[in-house]
Amino acid sequence: MADIETIASLAKRRGFVFQSSDIYGGLGAIWDYGPLGVELKNNIKRAWWRSVVYERDDMVGLDAGILMNRLVWKYSGHEDTFSDPLVDCRKCKARLRADKLDIATENLAAPLQLAQLADINAAISNKLLKCSSCGSTDLTEARQFNLMFRTTVGPVEDETGLTYLRPETAQGIFANFKNILDTTNRKLPFGVAQIGKAFRNEITPGNFIFRMREFEQMEIEFFVKPPHILKADEMTDDEWHERWVEDRYNWHFELGIRRENLRKYVQQKGELAHYAKACVDLQYRFFPEREDDKQWDELEGIANRTDFDLKAHSKKPVDREGKRTNTDSIADLTYFDHESNSHVFPFVIEPSAGVDRKFLAFLMDAYREEEVRGDKRVVLKLHPELAPIKVAVLPLAKNKEGIVKLAKEIKARLQRTGAMRAVYDDTAGIGKLYRRQDEVGTPFCLTVDHQSLEDNEVTIRDRDTMEQERIPIAEIEKIIAGKLGIGI
Repeated sequence: MADIETIASLAKRRGFVFQSSDIYGGLGAIWDYGPLGVELKNNIKRAWWRSVVYERDDMVGLDAGILMNRLVWKYSGHEDTFSDPLVDCRKCKARLRADKLDIATENLAAPLQLAQLADINAAISNKLLKCSSCGSTDLTEARQFNLMFRTTVGPVEDETGLTYLRPETAQGIFANFKNILDTTNRKLPFGVAQIGKAFRNEITPGNFIFRMREFEQMEIEFFVKPPHILKADEMTDDEWHERWVEDRYNWHFELGIRRENLRKYVQQKGELAHYAKACVDLQYRFFPEREDDKQWDELEGIANRTDFDLKAHSKKPVDREGKRTNTDSIADLTYFDHESNSHVFPFVIEPSAGVDRKFLAFLMDAYREEEVRGDKRVVLKLHPELAPIKVAVLPLAKNKEGIVKLAKEIKARLQRTGAMRAVYDDTAGIGKLYRRQDEVGTPFCLTVDHQSLEDNEVTIRDRDTMEQERIPIAEIEKIIAGKLGIGI
């Protein structure tokens, strides 16, 4: 299995990912997706959207704005709680995320608990944490740092125009709950899916695209009946949560992720967000070079958010202590349940994933180094649905006019199907062309040779097995589509 450094090198060399504004020295934790990267990223989003929207009867989509009224972030709790603990190293002046610091000693009676600021500062005071850059234990007291990027709307830059670049896409769904309900007449349970950009001013971004300041999310808010109005034969919020965990877990295997590289992690009470009743993280082995549990980190989270969000954004809702909280909202975000003849706040199950981390995981999992006749072959064994290029058409003799013409005609025919990205390449010998396509994950190569002009057949080569066979040109679209598992 490749590490992140290997994938970052491949990504730049083959046009998957570039450092943003590289000609000016770049900008930390901002990345651009190149010609192959944008294809892979779009394919991941299409596969997710097909799975969670097109293949279900209980889902609709949304594309909410990046900028929202500041009050959205006030009542969602982001202004007060969307923060990470920040600490400074007095020796090397590095600024670090305090809950991700290295442990300074191995002689601990019990594992350190770093979920609360008080616990972190106690550990710093006792010299139990050290700087990740220089190893010093001379650290400042940790304090909370809000991760939202501030901006202003309008011609005057003052507090009246203050808003934020959204740190998540979820709040756009909650703010549009009534609009969706009124225009679709959906009945519980139903969900809303959204893909979009989000922004977080991370304290310690890094590890290539693993932690970014500008990234893309794929999120679902799935609304279910609250426990007090459920009938005996209806699924509870806990059961819906379990089902979504299994559905999202298995989706990765359908697209080629190896089972040994993905696991479920149940968050404990001290780790849960303030709004969450339960949360299961799907963790991927992003750091195979590390030891034990340090190899794993979050790929996707599935949370039971209860009725927190709709209550928070609703007009004068009653909180759990019976107090009226939101006097600014103009909407009633309850759902009228005809069977119980009552207005209720639905519970929410939220599967939330970063497109960029999915991108990284699929690349890491697909990467192989193999020895073929004494030479090293680098190959990305991407699932055909995700592969940026589905088929490459390669002329065996680029100087022979008939071969080149036929190869370009075949490429154009495949491209016109609208179902696959096809490319033509004659810039090297056939062996080098094969290796080039292997390295970017192209499932099939078609070789047009002198014999093709006589028998109207071409050679098709399989990326994974490297086996070759002759197929008729007249049936080429049908054969390729069949091998890719797509309809044309």
